[in-house]
Amino acid sequence: MKSPKEIVLEKKILYSLQALCSEPEDPGKNAMYQLGILLAGDQEIQDIQDYANSVAIKRLGFNDHGPVHMRQVALNAMIMLDILHRKGIKTSLEEEETGTLQDSACGVLLASFMHDLGMSVGRQDHELMSAMLAEPILKRLLAEIKGLSDKQRAIIHCLAMEGIAGHMATRRIFSLEAGLVLIADGCDMEKGRARIPLALSGDEAHSGDIHKHSANSIEKVEIGEGELKPIRISVRMSSEVGCFQIEEVLLPKINMSPAKKYVELVALVGNESERRYL
Repeated sequence: MKSPKEIVLEKKILYSLQALCSEPEDPGKNAMYQLGILLAGDQEIQDIQDYANSVAIKRLGFNDHGPVHMRQVALNAMIMLDILHRKGIKTSLEEEETGTLQDSACGVLLASFMHDLGMSVGRQDHELMSAMLAEPILKRLLAEIKGLSDKQRAIIHCLAMEGIAGHMATRRIFSLEAGLVLIADGCDMEKGRARIPLALSGDEAHSGDIHKHSANSIEKVEIGEGELKPIRISVRMSSEVGCFQIEEVLLPKINMSPAKKYVELVALVGNESERRYL
């Protein structure tokens, strides 16, 4: 059974997809909206996400890497894609004239929803394991979407694989779309993500504890329109330990992202004035 948080996130994702549709009054005709419905209702994805989360938290002692996290990443990515679109910035597929905004959104959505499936196998090279697990699901879902040509399906498939394989900033990625997935993943670091792992760990030290404790100090991550650049990411934290999340997790991902030039990043600690990273 899905958690209330998952259901809320799915509604927000569908709303963001509807906003991107060329015909928002009839989003069902749009491939990316169809895909959003399919992803939210796919039992195989749900089962792997649930198991990946169990492995991540109970076996490995990491933060949430399950259905809530992957939906939050999808929402983060859609918010950024919408901002760039409204600012007149084209995606890589649009710029290269190999696809449309709809195609780009489908690739980003697929990658976001399945980027951590590989945590069901283990942490090492999990991005590659995610790509392997996602491969047959990608084919199945893309085949169900009405209105796509075989060429569009092939391009979206490849784009999604780039986003999945590149989400750890351990390999170069070159599309704006994959770059948004990378940043969207890094932005999911609010304290709720560390609540269960911290409760389970008790007083003992475990691998990944610095990630959990630093994430627990992150009060809010806000993605909106920027002042100096199109996208502004604001991180509000209760203590400076949260800077670890920014400097060791989020910032390296932004630095490796082709979308970096469109992002400004600031941190706010308590009542102090903001710190600008980008």
